[in-house]
Amino acid sequence: MTMKIGMIGLDTSHVSIFAKMLHDKTHPYHVPGGRVTAAFPGGSPDFELSSGRVEGYTKEIAEWGTAILETPEEVAKQVDAVMLEAVDGRSHLSLFRAIAPYSKLVFIDKPFAVTSRDAREIVELAEQYQVTVMSSSSLRYAQGLQDELASGGEEDIIGVDCAGPLPLQPTQPGFFWYGIHTAEMLYRVFGPGCVSVHVAATEEHEVLTAVWNDGRIGTIRGNRSGNERFGVTIHRKESSRFVDIMEHPKPYYASLLDQIMQMFTTGVSDVPLEETLELIRFLEAANVSRETGETLRLNEIK
Repeated sequence: MTMKIGMIGLDTSHVSIFAKMLHDKTHPYHVPGGRVTAAFPGGSPDFELSSGRVEGYTKEIAEWGTAILETPEEVAKQVDAVMLEAVDGRSHLSLFRAIAPYSKLVFIDKPFAVTSRDAREIVELAEQYQVTVMSSSSLRYAQGLQDELASGGEEDIIGVDCAGPLPLQPTQPGFFWYGIHTAEMLYRVFGPGCVSVHVAATEEHEVLTAVWNDGRIGTIRGNRSGNERFGVTIHRKESSRFVDIMEHPKPYYASLLDQIMQMFTTGVSDVPLEETLELIRFLEAANVSRETGETLRLNEIK
């Protein structure tokens, strides 16, 4: 049976990418099992990268036969599962609050939220209404990273260095806009357990150093100087290997959609919400550190 999927927030390229991979059986990375049957456009008037894109992506999604509805609640009523795609992380709590009572499976695209307070409230609502929620950046599931972890193993990893672009957007504080991608790669390799972060920042470059509770250290290098490639170096006891995340032919969005559909099918998220909450605290601590130059412990983020 084909699953009926709803999309909420039609202001990101992810809307077009996911819909095409779900609907187009000729797509080289077609993901079977679901169709986007209903959608709510949304959009944030004070964020040009949201409001300026709603009309275009709404037209695209309608071309697949998707019903464009007036409220998030109407979408949740009509579908089996929801993809909350709104690009503005500030809107995720209010949108999730609207649909949580319908107890549908929900994928929340990055960022899950842009404050720990909002993130905790989303989790509390999910628990109250018994909603299975998954949130992730596509970089967590980049095929090149997955292949390296599968072939080299994960037991003897002693360090990891992640790199990627770090453009900034005023409405999506600091690391929450693009830094979340490299942070997701870091957490995919190390798992939860970060205790402190420190960020050194200049106009075009930022380096984050994070210490885990077992003494391992991970880093994130972000730049605003033109290099837009993502990469990760994984250090093991006997060797270090670099993975060019963008070299693999399978788009990382396709790998993420595989995981989303698996969650929609099984009702089990691959990313525990406790890890997602820690990741939000991690990004908040990074933002404080980049402003103050101080080392922040994650347990200081309330």
